[in-house]
Amino acid sequence: MQVTEQRVHTWLVWSLIVVAVVAFFYLRNNPAPYGRHYRKKTTLDCSDRVGWIVMEVPAPVTFLAVYFLGSHAWEAIPLGFLLLWQSHYLNRTLLRPSVNDSEEDRIPIKVVVLGFLFNSMNGYLNARAVSELMTYDQSWMWDLRMWLGLALFLGGFSLNLYSDRLLAKLKQGRHMHGYQLANRGPFKLVSCPNYLGEIIEWAGWAIATWTLAGLAFFLFTSANLVPRAMSHHRWYQQTFKDYPPNRKAVIPGLY
Repeated sequence: MQVTEQRVHTWLVWSLIVVAVVAFFYLRNNPAPYGRHYRKKTTLDCSDRVGWIVMEVPAPVTFLAVYFLGSHAWEAIPLGFLLLWQSHYLNRTLLRPSVNDSEEDRIPIKVVVLGFLFNSMNGYLNARAVSELMTYDQSWMWDLRMWLGLALFLGGFSLNLYSDRLLAKLKQGRHMHGYQLANRGPFKLVSCPNYLGEIIEWAGWAIATWTLAGLAFFLFTSANLVPRAMSHHRWYQQTFKDYPPNRKAVIPGLY
């Protein structure tokens, strides 16, 4: 059997899907050890802000570098996908850490390394999918999948940005007043609307690009963020005795 880039790409995508399933069941009972769930033991760590940038920067850089190697890189629809991807990750890599927690907050080096490796591979998989392996003719511009996916992506991105800004305002006074409870906007419905926004974003990406790589990324995002939202939700319930009983973790009215 001839080994082609298409085959290797497909194997890597399916590997990512398998990892997503394993990660979901593992993270349900073992929260990823960063943020409020990090307990300093003997683990090597670094500044949360620095670690965040290091593990996120491969996503926009790898995507950009691989994207422009594709034969469809200068076509209108793939360029639109490039804009969506970079908009999310430039905010996530550069702007979000500027309002992140203080230098006192730490993140384990192992989490940074795993995040760096994932974002490098994921950036390659999705960039190669949209600029080389898929062909989008002009009819795709009017396809329902394109518009539904775009609407979901932009709606999720807006929810993610808005929720992060509300959290950032609470974090500014955290070291004086301790953790505070968010009770505005989408936080009235779920504990982690920022995670919900990101899940919606990548569902939109998967639909708009109509690629297996996009689907794998959506599944991996959900497998990571849904258990983390549940861990946050339990932490809020244990920390705040008056926590609203009807508020869900990540999906309004359901979960």
